[in-house]
Amino acid sequence: MSDAWDVNVSGVLRLPSGRLVRGRGLRRPLPEGPVPTLGVYLLGKTPPEVPWESIWVRWPDFRLPSDRDAARATLEDVWTRAGSNRVEIACGGGRGRTGTALACLAILDGVARDKAVAYVRENYDRHAVETPWQRRYVERFAR
Repeated sequence: MSDAWDVNVSGVLRLPSGRLVRGRGLRRPLPEGPVPTLGVYLLGKTPPEVPWESIWVRWPDFRLPSDRDAARATLEDVWTRAGSNRVEIACGGGRGRTGTALACLAILDGVARDKAVAYVRENYDRHAVETPWQRRYVERFAR
C-alpha cells in the first residue's frame, strides 16, 4: 500500500482489510495533502475537471445510480485499486451517495450487508447513507 492514503488524511475510511478510501463532498474545498490517483464522482451531472484519473457514475442526489451494473463494476474496481492507490469517492455533500458507495465497498471487503451502513457511520460519517432507498441498496448489494 505504498501509494495509499495516510490514515490521518481527512475523510479517509479504513476498511477491515486495511484498504483506505477517501470520501468527500465536492461542495467543500479540496483537502490539503496528497491528491488522489483515482477519483470516482457520484453526480447527476458531469463532474468538474480534475488533474487525476476520474470516473463519473451518474447518480442523482438523494437517489440511486442510474446504471447499477456500471456502478457495481466501478465499485469493484475501486475496491481493487484501493489496495495500492489513493482513491477518493465523492458526491456533492459527501454523505448520502458517498456513504452508500463506501458501505458497498465495506461489503466487498467482507462486512456483512446488514452491518455495512453502521460500519460507515461509525468510521466515516455518522450521517452517511441518507435515504431509506440508499440503505436498501446497500442491504441488497451482494458480495
